[in-house]
Amino acid sequence: MLIWPTGLNLMLALISIGIHSLLLVIDMLSLGPIMLDLKGVELDAVEKECLTHPACGGVILFARNIESAEQVFELNRHIHSINPNLLLAVDQEGGRVQRLKQGFSLLPPLRKLSDDAFSDETINSLLEAHASLMALETLAVGFDISFTPVLDVATSSSRVIGDRAFHEEPEQIVKLAKTYISAMKNCGMAATGKHFPGHGTVDADSHVEIPVDARAFSEIEKHDLKPFAALANDLAGVMPAHVVYSQIDPNPAGFSEYWIKSILRHSLGFNGVVFSDDLSMKGAEVVGDFKDRADAALQAGCDMVLVCNSPSEAEHLLEYLESWRNTESQQRILLMKAKAQFKTGLSQCQSSNNWQVARAHLSKYFSI
Repeated sequence: MLIWPTGLNLMLALISIGIHSLLLVIDMLSLGPIMLDLKGVELDAVEKECLTHPACGGVILFARNIESAEQVFELNRHIHSINPNLLLAVDQEGGRVQRLKQGFSLLPPLRKLSDDAFSDETINSLLEAHASLMALETLAVGFDISFTPVLDVATSSSRVIGDRAFHEEPEQIVKLAKTYISAMKNCGMAATGKHFPGHGTVDADSHVEIPVDARAFSEIEKHDLKPFAALANDLAGVMPAHVVYSQIDPNPAGFSEYWIKSILRHSLGFNGVVFSDDLSMKGAEVVGDFKDRADAALQAGCDMVLVCNSPSEAEHLLEYLESWRNTESQQRILLMKAKAQFKTGLSQCQSSNNWQVARAHLSKYFSI
């Protein structure tokens, strides 16, 4: 039980630990390990209650939650009026995976930015423009992050990744992603690389199947793992794949202490947030029921678990993880929150010089 100091003791506490540190502690008290989703374009009574639960730490929105820029801006404001500490996320990669559409720039997939017809200078400018438009528009309507960029090495056999990836060569991905991440940071958005240690080589889609990659670690290390290794210090977040790398661990990477603690944390030196992919996906079922999945992900080293498209399971997990506390995880998650001045609404964003320059440049080459 937490006992708050009062009177003279409170003054001494403020002097001792500093007001900023105390406020950080207060923030973390309501920042839990679960990121949940919503059913529609407005909050219902049950969802409002869930947002105040101590195990709730974030919200991810999908296309079903978004009708317009004005509507999603107000929805995010409503969420933060209930719990200002929550991390608000969306998938705004561009191409096939873009939740914000009506009124927003329609971004091309990442692979299109490095077309062989473009010069290196043009590619760099397109990467910067794409990242800037994505980040500025997403931040403007109240989100903290987009789960991007995809760092998978694309192969022709991957149905789920394909043109979501920057390139087919790891070395090129490192170069392209570094430019993209830098532009995101310049706009005030932290980058989340996915899907560690690489989803691009397997054919199966982990949303509806349980993908298995039977390659040896040495082969994965010299190919798919390269972008994550090279960019570990540039990323604020990483999302592991719901893929079983059968020669290494019987569990998917997001439930594997070997992949998260031994490789990602220890070998690669990654110090940011590890987000599980959605626990409701088919690729997570091999671990057990939702409680088993949450336990396994957190034990493996995830800081936050996503529970989407299953409201009843999300409610059960909130209760199940009510007493969960991990100060290091909470501190990492707080560092991913965007600064308040970016949450200004899309129309104000579109009047800025940065947005106009990025939009004008990208529209020279793509219909956006």
